[in-house]
Amino acid sequence: MRIENVESVVIRLPFDTGDKAKEWRGRRTLDYVLLRIDTDAGISGWGDAFGYGAFRATKAAVDHMIAPALIGRDARDIAGISYTLQQSNHIWGRYGVTMFAISGVDIALWDIAGKAAGMPLHQLLGGKTHDSLPAYASLMKCPEPDVVAARTAAAVAEGYRHVKLHETTVPAVRAAREAAGADIAIMIDTNCPWTPNEAAAMAGKFRDFDPHWLEEPIFPPEDFAALAALQAQSGIPIAAGENACTAFEFKRMFDAGAVTYAQPSVTKVGGISEFRKIAALAETAAVTIVPHSPYFGPGFLATLHLLAAMPRPSMVERFYCTPEASIVGDWIEARNGAFRVPHGPGLGQDPNPDVLRDYRDKDA
Repeated sequence: MRIENVESVVIRLPFDTGDKAKEWRGRRTLDYVLLRIDTDAGISGWGDAFGYGAFRATKAAVDHMIAPALIGRDARDIAGISYTLQQSNHIWGRYGVTMFAISGVDIALWDIAGKAAGMPLHQLLGGKTHDSLPAYASLMKCPEPDVVAARTAAAVAEGYRHVKLHETTVPAVRAAREAAGADIAIMIDTNCPWTPNEAAAMAGKFRDFDPHWLEEPIFPPEDFAALAALQAQSGIPIAAGENACTAFEFKRMFDAGAVTYAQPSVTKVGGISEFRKIAALAETAAVTIVPHSPYFGPGFLATLHLLAAMPRPSMVERFYCTPEASIVGDWIEARNGAFRVPHGPGLGQDPNPDVLRDYRDKDA
């Protein structure tokens, strides 16, 4: 089953947060680099390479660095293709857009494998251990504490028992805790703003709000020794990993004792193949996998399959906003605080062709 064609498609989806926060990091759209790989057997697979603010760079990496090397390859040789792509492109960097592009390819190849076998991805990964997966609401950064409180209350009313903030101030976190009440878990994602000393000071201030975890409090995010020291000193569980790529970087993270919760992103780390290696390492290190998944395309479906096949249930991150259209149907919707696991062959759902047509960026 040979690869005949590789196409990258940029999708830009407007979104609504339901409040005054009409932008996310200065952007009004959620941007995706989707990959379609066609084979001579008539089977096509869809992948998802991390895009957002880097979508033009990611698409260029797919089109010019990755796709030409795929034509004629056996689509069933997923491990061989992953290794070859990583090795042949290492000179451009093992992380960032290079690995984002490889991630998209890997997801598409697993989708093809599932379709060829007539099985859902989770069955290829060893079987489904969970029919549904608990969700947590991942709020966008909000401009004011009253907005944080309103969005937290809205998420709780929808059935979420865990709510993640993207905030760095005491008033914002206090507002969320007061809105949520004592029984709801609050996580604080700070997106790498502080030095180790600054992070220690802020952790001390956040402790009164009983955070379930403190996420990426230190820059640079790969300062695993500093994260380990902060976790030990503060007593607050540390979460990190959305900016890490490959199993090698996660091994260094685990060896340092840096995290209680590891957050690999299937669209960034190297795809499904690399995610599986990271999950195995986490299990041996007694670290809980809670993936980074603030997206709504094939990468989200891959995340559901990966978690469904793991021996212990883990939460799924759901970006708490409403995209104007859904790329993959209602699989992105949590019901009573949980997600259903797709059951069709491969990822279980191809992108909606109407959405691909209506929201495609034809200039990208």
